[in-house]
Amino acid sequence: MNNFGERLRDLALEWATAQDLYAFAQRLVQTPSLSTQEGDLAALLVEHLRALGFADVRVNAMGSVIVTLGAGDGPTLLYNAHMDTVAPGAPPGWPYPPFAGTIADGALYGLGAVDMKGALASMVYGARQLLPFADRLQGRLVLAFVVQEEPCEGLAMRYIVEEDGLRPDYVLLGEPTNLHISRGQRGRVMFKVSVSGRASHGSQPHLGQNAIYAAARLIFAVQLLADSLPKDPFLGPGTVAVTAIHGEGPSLNAIPDLCKVYLDRRLTLGETVLGARAQLESLISREDIPATVQITTYDEPSYTGLVRVAQEAHPAWVLDRAHPLVEALYQTIQTVRGSAPEVGHWPFSTDGVYTMGQAGIPTVGFGPGDPNLAHTPREAVRLDDLKTAAHVYAGLAARLLLPE
Repeated sequence: MNNFGERLRDLALEWATAQDLYAFAQRLVQTPSLSTQEGDLAALLVEHLRALGFADVRVNAMGSVIVTLGAGDGPTLLYNAHMDTVAPGAPPGWPYPPFAGTIADGALYGLGAVDMKGALASMVYGARQLLPFADRLQGRLVLAFVVQEEPCEGLAMRYIVEEDGLRPDYVLLGEPTNLHISRGQRGRVMFKVSVSGRASHGSQPHLGQNAIYAAARLIFAVQLLADSLPKDPFLGPGTVAVTAIHGEGPSLNAIPDLCKVYLDRRLTLGETVLGARAQLESLISREDIPATVQITTYDEPSYTGLVRVAQEAHPAWVLDRAHPLVEALYQTIQTVRGSAPEVGHWPFSTDGVYTMGQAGIPTVGFGPGDPNLAHTPREAVRLDDLKTAAHVYAGLAARLLLPE
């Protein structure tokens, strides 16, 4: 291995290995793993990883699968992929059954193919290419396949870092990027606004105060607020959207005395959770709406039964374009693909809200699949992209952890 290009050629997947990668990705899609129900997928992963020759494979108390390769005292590079998926929704619209894992026209179709079982499989087979060099690694490569990312991003990674005591020096997230680079995202906070009223019989509405009517004024004010939120030249604007409304009263022929309105607030760079809350409370006060604001919490038990409670409030984050991790990934992709990748950001939220946004660990993103297909019945990932991603994952680890 005289130079990086030669090392990368040694790490490329042979035809038979690529076929194994595709078959494994297919098995992952065929194994349902809705959030809090990832146990079967975790067992499949552990079995397959050990069969491939990985010796250090464990499942932590929360149910995440953690693989470690190398034992050098250099940096620790962590590859992150989540095992869970959202629910498939109604059958109409799926070209193939969501759990069939159909391979057709050079692509793998099914729930989780893009978000993000394709990347998970590519990480496994990228790391497999490094097994012959494990004793030469000047640090550690860690694969963290985590639970419950869809409903509460960052929760499982926080557990790994703060309770398992595994703090990496660098993190790569395998969320879909179409084989380009993401180096940041907007933050996210979920607000529950409880609008109060006074109940009365539906035949005499004048005797009550309709909480839904008051909530309607709130919703209109929120719609106007959306046009005035700050913008960042890289991440774009902050946004706010009403995502659910629940009226409550004694019966359907009674004036409701409570209406709960849920707001999805995306925070651009420079905004904070506290600032967004104060902004919303100021709006409520200005409009004289009888309401209180709460940040929602997530407290569902993992498939192991462990419960960790977290507020659904996550900061925006951006890794500098000139950071060595971004540059190393850029050069690796360019060498593997023969063309320069685009460098941008995700429109959605990821585990980076914890690793970079809260823990300050340099974090970057690269994964196969079109992010616009995630959470849709059209979810599919190209097989060639899985192979390319595996090559890049192997190459980045070699660049950062293998000596010249």
